[in-house]
Amino acid sequence: MIHVVRPGDSAASIAAAYGVSEPRLRYDNQLGTSSALAVGQALLVLIPQEVHLVTPGETLSEIAAAYGLNAIDLVRNNPFLLEDGDLYAGESLVIRYEREGVGPGYETPKDLGGYLYTDGDIYIIGQSMPYLTSMYLFSYGFTTEGGLVLPQEQESWLSMAGYFGVRPVLVLTPLTAAGTFNSNLISVMLRDPAAQETLMANLLAELEKESYEALDVDFEFVPPADRELYVDFIGRLTQRMNAQGYPVSVALVPKTSDDQPGEFYEGVDYGALGAAANSVLVMAYEWGYTFGPPMAVAPVDQVRRVVEYAVSRIERTKIDLGIPNYGYDWLLPYERGRSRARVVGNIEAVELAVRAGSEILFDETAQSPYFYYTQAGREHVVWFEDVRSMKARFGLIAEYGLRGAGYWNLMRPFRANWLLWNATFETVRR
Repeated sequence: MIHVVRPGDSAASIAAAYGVSEPRLRYDNQLGTSSALAVGQALLVLIPQEVHLVTPGETLSEIAAAYGLNAIDLVRNNPFLLEDGDLYAGESLVIRYEREGVGPGYETPKDLGGYLYTDGDIYIIGQSMPYLTSMYLFSYGFTTEGGLVLPQEQESWLSMAGYFGVRPVLVLTPLTAAGTFNSNLISVMLRDPAAQETLMANLLAELEKESYEALDVDFEFVPPADRELYVDFIGRLTQRMNAQGYPVSVALVPKTSDDQPGEFYEGVDYGALGAAANSVLVMAYEWGYTFGPPMAVAPVDQVRRVVEYAVSRIERTKIDLGIPNYGYDWLLPYERGRSRARVVGNIEAVELAVRAGSEILFDETAQSPYFYYTQAGREHVVWFEDVRSMKARFGLIAEYGLRGAGYWNLMRPFRANWLLWNATFETVRR
């Protein structure tokens, strides 16, 4: 259930009203040590359906096996076990929660993935691992000759993926050796068949060497003149990778029509790329962005338009919905060409609202929370994500029968989101 905080509510009173543990309610929603809540704050309330009381000497594997589960299943329902795996006699473990789901007749998503940079916080990213099926390591770049630009420290992440049984995915982007993005590299590569052959050979060698299980291509700002060349490249890349057992996915900018104008959109052919690749991830976010006017990062009404267009051009069982795990803080008044929003995490946003004594509002059309606060005499507005906005996106995945979801990104904490996914869908593991 989702409880929206009212004046006078406390964690203790909310827990008592639902008959759940206050410490667990606080833990699941990352409320921290402060007793204060923000009016309008959305809290996830999970109702245990079956609970196991640990007896002396029991192990996690033994308990899981007794209920026809595995250890990771128990960790998904009891994520505190990631921090302290020791069991204590009398400790309560949730075996199953009451599951609301999304209605009959819908198959559970086949994939739940998330992107990460290799310099991310291993504790924060580790919190998402029990729920994921795929981990996208961002990012490998390439040279004009087809050489690979390697990320730093990917080995520890690959080990983590193996430990949790999560599929590691190599992400290819136009990243230079200097660590900067250069969209000109895209055009150079698409117009040089010899460089493409070298790049494909290097990708295959890296996939095998580092035990990756799939390849993801994230090319943005593809020049309109290279639209067909991009489709041809993805087709040949997929054929080459599939022959060695590696599926290929492509990240797509959020379009709503074939002829949508703008350099961000014109080089991307949804239908042809969807046919060429094994799957696609629709990057359905960044309506609200760093240099744009204040608004929801991924308003659900706009996301729906993108999904409706996507399923008209691509098999829906090949489509993953991109989901944002962040928000923005704008200084007001917004000035076009001068304003620059600050990225905030979703937990950070709520903590800011609590400190400022702000009421969290909710836009019913965008299905997104926001609030205002004042700092140093200047007004700010923050748009972010909460369990209500995530529930709306999960509903779209179910309604349109999509393959799954992909998060940008795993770098910021949002425990309630993962627990909400777990309460909505069954996880399909390999």
